[in-house]
This record gives sequence, C-alpha cells and structure tokens, in this order.
Amino acid sequence: MRIALGVEYDGGGFLGWQRLSKPGEPGEETVQQALETALSFVANTQVDTICAGRTDAGVHAVCQVVHFDTDVHRDPRGWVLGTTSRLPPAISIRWCVPVADDFHARFSAVARRYRYRILNRAVRPALARQYLTWERLPLDADAMHAAAQALVGEHDFSAFRTVHCQAPHARRDLQEITVVRREDEVIVEVQANAFLHHMVRNIVGSLLLVGRGERPGAWIAELLAGLDRTVAGPTAPPTGLGFLGPRYPARFGLPSEVTA
Repeated sequence: MRIALGVEYDGGGFLGWQRLSKPGEPGEETVQQALETALSFVANTQVDTICAGRTDAGVHAVCQVVHFDTDVHRDPRGWVLGTTSRLPPAISIRWCVPVADDFHARFSAVARRYRYRILNRAVRPALARQYLTWERLPLDADAMHAAAQALVGEHDFSAFRTVHCQAPHARRDLQEITVVRREDEVIVEVQANAFLHHMVRNIVGSLLLVGRGERPGAWIAELLAGLDRTVAGPTAPPTGLGFLGPRYPARFGLPSEVTA
C-alpha cells in the first residue's frame, strides 16, 4: 500500500529536510528523521519516506508532500493523529491519502511553489520574526515584479544556483513569479516545474538589489543570460522562505491545495 501525507513544519530548529547519513548530536535533527521515527512507531516497523522537494535548514513548509510504502493497515485518521502525537511541536501531519502505486511524491509533481516574505520597515520585527526576512530600506515592489518577469519560461538558471547544487543541469521551467506589497510586507511567490539548490533565495537576493534601486530592472535579464552566479546578488536568508507545496495531476485524488 502506498500512502501520501501532507506535512507542515517550522524548519527553524532543523538541519533541513534530508535524513543525515549518521545520527546528529542532540538538537541536530532533520525533518525527515523526526517524521520517519514517528511513522515507524505508529507502524511498529521501519518506514522510509520520499518527499516532493527537499528544503534547507531554516526553511518552512506549508504542505510538503511525502509518500511511503507499507504493509501495515491503519486508517488515514490513525496515520494523521498517531504520527502527529509522536512528532515535535514544529511538525504536523495535515492529511493522509492512500494513492495508486504509480504515485511518486517527487517525480509525479508537475510544479512546486514557494513564497518568500520580506518585512519592509525601519524597525526589526518582534513578532513572527522566524517567518520573515527584514529589510529596513524602502523596496519598490513594482520594480521587483517587472524585473522578475524576465525569468518566466524555460531557461538555464546557472546564475541563481549555489555552487553546491548537485542537479545534472540548470534548465528549469519557471511558470510564474509575482512580487506584491501588502502593507509592510513584500511577498515573492514563485512556481516552477522544479528548483535548483538555493534558486529561490538567490533570485530574491538579486531582486532586493533592484527593489532598493541599486540595480536597474534590466539587470535581472542580464544575470539570467550571463549564467554567472558570482555577479548576481547575495543569497537571501532562509527565514523568509516557505515551501507552499507541489502540484499533481488530478487523477491522484489529492487535496485541492496540491492539485494542478
């Protein structure tokens, strides 16, 4: 039996999603380790998970999707409540759906979506600071949005990938990117078929330079064409980044928030 889960987590206290090859010291846990430990307790046998997209240390997820295979029979409510009861407070199972054997959390996804939140005011935040990046200089969200449209489409995103990225190539189809201001927040949302390591944070880091007026809007298109990470903006902090979730074909019968 193949099971899909929707997982919500605050990544601030974890070393990212991926399970470590060796157990870490106390306080050095990953989200995958915590989730598999809880699932294995409920199943009374080892459970291994595969996720839609790995997140870095400090990055949050509104709806990470994972799947696992098991011969153990539990109803969906049992998987949700039983597993969540064994998880740390920063992780919660939102839903559970039995899926067809050809469903794959990573390879069946047709898109993935991220949101980056920037608090744009003169004074640093006291509330919700673990979910925001603070920028004290005024940002022109309209200029950021206009510049970002050069990234839409299928391109080589080498200028926005980390040197540690292990992807075999840098071509990605960026389907949509928006930058909007909502009072003191500037919000960047990006959807693509897949993302490179640090791709969203590197895009945001460059857009911030445009928003502050330090670079012209046309500079983003120049960066994309130049394929040179060393001349792009700095990597934006992880705290403002949240994985909204992947998107799957409707035939898999998953909740609407992760259905294309």
